[in-house]
Amino acid sequence: MRMILSTLITLLLLTQATFALEEKEYPIDKLREQNQKIIKMVVEEISKNLPQEVDKYTKMTKIRDENLTLIYTFEINTGAKSDEAVIKEDKPRMEKAITKGVCQSSKRFLEAGVTLTYEYISASSKKELFSFTMTDSKCKKLKYD
Repeated sequence: MRMILSTLITLLLLTQATFALEEKEYPIDKLREQNQKIIKMVVEEISKNLPQEVDKYTKMTKIRDENLTLIYTFEINTGAKSDEAVIKEDKPRMEKAITKGVCQSSKRFLEAGVTLTYEYISASSKKELFSFTMTDSKCKKLKYD
């Protein structure tokens, strides 16, 4: 529930920024500055509720920003599966699902020039399993089944 609320807050902030941009022509440096402020607010707000369980295998543990990129970090409880098996078996399926979901739900955020990165690490080994980076241009190139 908190994850949904945090996501809605994020989308609301980005939508407000996008509408403000549509009504005025901002210089690119002002646009970046505004987006960086919004991203920092999003990070502060979501961080208050972390760590947060996403499902029975996944926990969101961290969110941070780097310039115009929001980086979400998730821990995956791989159970008896090895890290290598998770990378081989689960990465393609997760990448497809994450990409489709993010491109549809965060469209305005991406259109505002924000990049979203999703990092997945093993809860047991703390090794990075995989990461996905989403941009507006990447989403525009995709076709959905």
